[in-house]
This record gives sequence, C-alpha cells and structure tokens, in this order.
Amino acid sequence: MNVIVGAPSPRTESNVSRKELLWIAGSAGITLLALGLLANSTSLLRRSAREEPPAWSQKTISAGYVGSQLKELDKTHSSLIISYDLENNTDTDFHLAEGPGVVILSKLRSDGSYSQEQPVRLAYPVFLPARQHARMAIEINEPFNWPAEADAGYLDKMRNFVRDRLQNVGAFVLFDQTNHWQLELPSGWAQLQEASQAGD
Repeated sequence: MNVIVGAPSPRTESNVSRKELLWIAGSAGITLLALGLLANSTSLLRRSAREEPPAWSQKTISAGYVGSQLKELDKTHSSLIISYDLENNTDTDFHLAEGPGVVILSKLRSDGSYSQEQPVRLAYPVFLPARQHARMAIEINEPFNWPAEADAGYLDKMRNFVRDRLQNVGAFVLFDQTNHWQLELPSGWAQLQEASQAGD
C-alpha cells in the first residue's frame, strides 16, 4: 500500500477552492452594493435638487380694491364681502373656485406675516379669460349680533365690527396651489373708514 505524505486530499482541495470562491463572490457583491448605493444617493440628490418647488408667481394676475359690504346672514351672523377687480396678464384662462387648491390668508399690517385666524373664502367661483378683467369677491363670515335699525348706535356698531376685523390686515393674499401663483388683494378699507368718520 503506497501512502503519499504531504499531498492534499481531494476533499481538502475542494474545500479551499470553495472558500476562495465564496470570498471572491462576497467581495464582488459588497463592491457592487457599495457602487449601487453611491449611484442611488447621487441620483436622489440630483432628483431632490430638481424637484425643489418653484417660486410663487406674482405677476400672473393683478387686483384692485372695489368696495366692502357687510351683510346680515341672520340675527347673530354677518358676512363681510370685499370686492376686487382682477386683470389677467397672461395668455391663459384661469378658473378660481372654492376648494383645497385655493387658500386665502390675511397679511398682517404689523409685521407682514400671514394669518389664518379669520376664515376667508371666495364668495363665488370666478372665470378669468386671458388678457381680460373679471370681478371677484372674498367673504368673512363671523358671529355678530345685529343691532336694530332704530338703535342710535346702529352704524357705529357695524363700523366697529368691520374695523375690528380689518384694522391689522394690510392685505389678503390668495394662493392657487394648483398653478403655483399668488395674488395680493390690496387694502382699501382704511380710506373707507376715514371717509365714514369724516361724514359723521
């Protein structure tokens, strides 16, 4: 019987080659995974840079103040309606309607910040054709105990109600989230209050 000392058995050689193959395959897998993660993070960074929301367009439509009106809804509620003339400065038709895509905020006179303290909404839907004008109104519905017309302080109570709602409002700003434009609705009520006080 011949025995060869020092020669590796076939099983040992097979085990070594399997380990080497596993090590090579594992290294290659880790390298591919690292490259994949790097490529993925780079593409995510590029995508997030591309997907930054555009600035709000402010020259799409312009607005001019027309007038204000206080209406009685019932004996304990009122509707303050503020009207504007809109001018479409683009070649695109616009349709404004009450919904989640349209938000109206108060721009505070004190510091220019936005407030949603008052519930401001569109009074009715508006269709504004390209390069044309249209009338728009916003409304603020709030509790108000209407005085009797025979009340000596009838007009003063209504003026005070309007003044309290608008004295710190520099303007209203409408945001159209669908088309990503904003519209500043300028103040005009200060001049009206001065005129009414002068007429007393």
